[in-house]
Amino acid sequence: MKPEDFRTDNKRPLTGEEYLKSLQDGREIYIYGERVKDVTTHPAFRNAAASVAQLYDALHKPSMQDTLCWNTDTGSGGYTHKFFRVAKSADDLRQQRDAIAEWSRLSYGWMGRTPDYKAAFGCALGANPAFYGQFEQNARNWYTRIQETGLYFNHAIVNPPIDRHKPADEVKDVYIKLEKETDAGIIVSGAKVVATNSALTHYNMIGFGSAQVMGENPDFALMFVAPMDAEGVKLISRASYEMVAGATGSPFDYPLSSRFDENDAILVMDKVLIPWENVLIYRDFDRCRRWTMEGGFARMYPLQACVRLAVKLDFITALLKKSLECTAP
Repeated sequence: MKPEDFRTDNKRPLTGEEYLKSLQDGREIYIYGERVKDVTTHPAFRNAAASVAQLYDALHKPSMQDTLCWNTDTGSGGYTHKFFRVAKSADDLRQQRDAIAEWSRLSYGWMGRTPDYKAAFGCALGANPAFYGQFEQNARNWYTRIQETGLYFNHAIVNPPIDRHKPADEVKDVYIKLEKETDAGIIVSGAKVVATNSALTHYNMIGFGSAQVMGENPDFALMFVAPMDAEGVKLISRASYEMVAGATGSPFDYPLSSRFDENDAILVMDKVLIPWENVLIYRDFDRCRRWTMEGGFARMYPLQACVRLAVKLDFITALLKKSLECTAP
């Protein structure tokens, strides 16, 4: 069952309740050596999941819709968060800025990998689908899906730091690579690190960072979309700040870490089938090398990142002001 299938109305993004239900898909998440049965109820993830659900619910509040939403450009006749649709003018960018800020205020700017962060990837697919060559239609289709549903994406683009001096194809037993090509898709295995908050996302974009030595073996030259519930996809999570906060205090004691912990993880893929419709770059190092500068994502995500940090700075400044007022003679 795809995440968009949890919606009761296909002309709008997910609600908070639908988002939480979409995470109950049997995904393979590990923390403290144990498998997590349900990230929406586990004490290491449930509050962060609820915080993300609050963002989705905000899209459907009449008092916030004018700031957060506008119509889709996909022909669905529906609406979406403004940063999930490609901007076509300076005024569009200003409206996107305001929508990002409105969402960010719900976490006081402390959650960085919220759904709008990777919405920049979806918009880049829609703005420059021709970059992906033979997979141009895949890019267009994903832009449509991401926009209409408000799909929650993350990326995993950093290779495990085994030996930073060696290219990817010389660390074959660790880095993500092509195992086999089939009629249904490609079989891949390997690992990526810094898969932030992936336990709570629908999909991961697997690719390359800008500063990595790629080598020459095209079996490592891949970019694709991996469902978090795909067989063989595993996440090994770091220690949970949220769980520590719950065990040693209360939200009053830990107002931020108890609610907004975006758990980092190592993503492991063990002979995972990636359908052809999820493939964006296939055995093409030239395109992988050019993606950072030409794909569009690197030019779009800083808007979300900078606006979110500005909201965070507002919070920190106000907190400092309040602290001074409380302690002043």
